Amino acid sequence: WSQGWGVNKIFQGRTRTIPSVDLSCEDYGLVYRLTENDQAPRLRIAADAQFLGDVPVFNVIGEMRGTEKPDEYVVLSAHLDSWDGSSGATDNATGTVTMLEAMRILKTVYPNPKRTILVGHWSGEEQGLNGSRAFAEDHPEVVAGLQALWNQDNGTGRVVNVSAAGLVDAGPALAKWFARLPAEITRNVNLSFPGIPAGGGSDNASFACYGGPAFGLGSLSWEYGTYTWHTNRDTFDKVVFDELRNNATMTAMLAYLAAEEPERLPRERRVMPLGRDGQPMQWPACVPAARSIGQSTR
Repeated sequence: WSQGWGVNKIFQGRTRTIPSVDLSCEDYGLVYRLTENDQAPRLRIAADAQFLGDVPVFNVIGEMRGTEKPDEYVVLSAHLDSWDGSSGATDNATGTVTMLEAMRILKTVYPNPKRTILVGHWSGEEQGLNGSRAFAEDHPEVVAGLQALWNQDNGTGRVVNVSAAGLVDAGPALAKWFARLPAEITRNVNLSFPGIPAGGGSDNASFACYGGPAFGLGSLSWEYGTYTWHTNRDTFDKVVFDELRNNATMTAMLAYLAAEEPERLPRERRVMPLGRDGQPMQWPACVPAARSIGQSTR
């Protein structure tokens, strides 16, 4: 379901025994012409791979300690890892850069926040949110003290969708914060309340399962789902830097407002809607982090 010449969706092949090979349009044309003229082409493919067993990976955490409420937390969230078929530019270097730039802005203009601001660059996300799940397990004080988490992990486009992640009374605070942002940043943002908690697509799910205010920053596609997401074409030239500038500015402002908010964000959970089977959906359960290859589901 990827589209475009030479686009190969990593780990989504229909067979585990027949290899697939990516060809550029020019190379494909040459192979096709040779075949059409009964000149059976022979391809020599060099594919070097090694199985190294368990290799430690690490989260990268930055902290600006709160001056008034150091045990309450605003978290900027993005995963650091990517699949090996490309450089992972839009999944998730763009999310990582957004949070790094937001943190740089905050450090420059808001060096003494009321609440502690963390930036979490998670590893092992592509293997099942393992970095963020491990952090949530190992740091229950952050989960308990979470004021707001902002996660970005769906490409290079500007943020256009934000929901209250299933928290009934979080909507008014979100609406108030977005109303204070410049119109040129928020004019295309759709807010939906109460929304649905993240169920596992990205790292905000690792905190939403505990009932925490963990919000995904949903962005424009820019052909992310069909062309760059988990493919060999996820390269630097696909990044739209004007959109990243917009997202980093918005994220920094939201982090500031969350850190300054006098009250804690309410955590009352919504009554979940009916699923496709006609039965009420369940709040997503927290899944233990896989801390070794033997525990991994991928």
